[in-house]
Amino acid sequence: MSFKNTSDWLNYDKEHLWHPYTSMTDPLPTYPVDSAHGVRLKLADGRELIDGMSSWWAAIHGYNHPVLNAALKQQMQSVSHVMFGGLTHLPAVTLAEKLIKITAKSLQHVFLADSGSVAVEVAIKMAIQYWYAQGKTQKQKLLTVRNGYHGDTLGGMAVCDPVNGMHAMFKGILPEHFFAPEPNCFDDGSTNISTLEKRLQQYHTEIAAVIIEPLVQGAGGMRFYCPEYLQQLRILCDEYDVLLIFDEIATGFGRTGTLFAYEQADVVPDILCLGKAITGGYLTLAATLTCKKVVRGISADGAGVLMHGPTFMANPLACQVANASIDLLLSSPWEANIKQIEKQLHKELSVCRELSHVKEVRVKGAIGVVELKETVDMKTIQADFVNQGVWIRPFNKLVYIMPAYIIKQEELTALTTSIFKVLSNK
Repeated sequence: MSFKNTSDWLNYDKEHLWHPYTSMTDPLPTYPVDSAHGVRLKLADGRELIDGMSSWWAAIHGYNHPVLNAALKQQMQSVSHVMFGGLTHLPAVTLAEKLIKITAKSLQHVFLADSGSVAVEVAIKMAIQYWYAQGKTQKQKLLTVRNGYHGDTLGGMAVCDPVNGMHAMFKGILPEHFFAPEPNCFDDGSTNISTLEKRLQQYHTEIAAVIIEPLVQGAGGMRFYCPEYLQQLRILCDEYDVLLIFDEIATGFGRTGTLFAYEQADVVPDILCLGKAITGGYLTLAATLTCKKVVRGISADGAGVLMHGPTFMANPLACQVANASIDLLLSSPWEANIKQIEKQLHKELSVCRELSHVKEVRVKGAIGVVELKETVDMKTIQADFVNQGVWIRPFNKLVYIMPAYIIKQEELTALTTSIFKVLSNK
């Protein structure tokens, strides 16, 4: 190894490695992880941090889980990777079977991609090709809502919030789609879906699909909304003959209290995107599921070839650990765990409402959010949390946690207590 000590390779990292959403000329501090187990990250200097982020919501079983470790070791002994073009393998077929079994009955076809952003790209392509194959080539636009987030690739960026999102500088380069206000629900049971309906009335001949994150808007603002909005949206999509895409990359596999968020609305999309927690955070993998209607529609011109094929599509290692992760989740008391986390978050984060610079506290499932009135200073607040012995990664005006489902009550209390302590000193 060319690096003599931790400081040596950290300096090299700072000089050469580009981290997510950071500047190379004025980088944010990075903390060297030596190992991870359960919900704890061990830094190179020996400090331990309780992880409140589950590695961007993916490591739902915690780190270094023996069942997931064993699945990888076993698969490596046979085949770690093989191209999916013209070949197939049992881990991929088994994963498809599991996904079909645990999702809505109509979702019978699975495209295994290699990241959440790519799953969204595939969904968009499916929708556009569906109409193209039927001769409706003008239906190339998407309709979505403000404060959404659907990934960092060009197609995903184009359906993120164009004003408040992270990709405003790419305006003019990205495809321009239609937007409606972010979902809001009112005490009388009504919603603000009327503006979205007007967009459909006016532009449905150009719109291929509506794409939305069901019930929880993730990185676009960590907003929650009611199931009634999705129920009304499904009716409108059918009425105006557009497809409905649910992006459950962040919410899938139990995060909101049901296995998938759409279950709480009793609404089924035409296309469903899954990712993040699908492998328990071990390897990058995602899936786009769809129904026979879409498959047959894409084949209406006699070709039926979906124009996408990642090199590492359906990677056997990723598929095998995904199979193990799903089995591990379903065999665990995950629903009870999520309810306990939700109850504890409600109780322990409520004290943050006392702080004058806190705008709102909200909780859904294993998601706890403290929204501030002003944007956080990442350089100082990140260090403050590390000094408290926790790993919490705020962004914009949001301090939030989405812990692993296996977190113990005292570990969760350490996270919530640190949030109150750090924010009390701001």
